[in-house]
Formats: sequence, C-alpha cells, structure tokens
Amino acid sequence: MIEIIKKHKVSFKNAFEGIFWAFSTQPNFRIHLILSFLVVLTGFYFKISFLEMTILILTIIFGLAVEMVNTSIEAMTDLITMKWSKQAKIAKDVSAGMMLLTAIGAVLIAILILGPHFFKLLITIYPDTRH
Repeated sequence: MIEIIKKHKVSFKNAFEGIFWAFSTQPNFRIHLILSFLVVLTGFYFKISFLEMTILILTIIFGLAVEMVNTSIEAMTDLITMKWSKQAKIAKDVSAGMMLLTAIGAVLIAILILGPHFFKLLITIYPDTRH
C-alpha cells in the first residue's frame, strides 16, 4: 500500500493543490465549508445519530465536490472560448444549475435531520404556558 501511495505522490499533491486553489480563490467554496462546519457542530450539539451524521457528512462532501466540478466546467469553458456563445452559456448555466440543485438538496437534508432537534429545543425554551 505504501508503494502505491509513493507512486501516486504527484497525483495526491495535485489533488490537494486543487482543493487549496478552490478554497483560496472561490468564495462559494469557502461559504460551503463554513456552513458545513456549522452543520457538523450543530449535529454534535444535538448528539445526532451516527447514521444522521454520516448522511450529513456525505452530503457535505458531495456538495463541495459538485462546487469543484462547477468551477472546473466554468474554467474549461473560458479556456475554450472567451467569446460569448450559446453553447458556452448552456455549459455554464447547466453547471450552475447542478450546483443549485445540490445546494437545495443539502439544505433539505439538513432540515430533515436537524429540524426536529431545533423544534424540540424551541419547545423546551418556549413551553406552552396556556395550560
């Protein structure tokens, strides 16, 4: 296993450079990371189950990966042509739409997993005093 890793050292180096580049240059990537960190902290605060945390983490990784694919498609489109073209617009719009769908899905998953915990907290903080 160590030999395989040594042979792929350059690949790992380039992959980490790609992640660092996305973090250092892409504001949306940083926003996703910050929100992801907050979601994980919230999960720990509410002591969600192992399965729920696994789903959140997989959703986070998927969202960050899709953001990087979106950035790659935009960069590649710009490399191919800097002129406005219908095909370039379609590539960029579909790529952005992919990211939007992923973000909406991630928010829905976070609401489904964390929402009931927030609701219980609100009921604890603001109990019904009419009874």
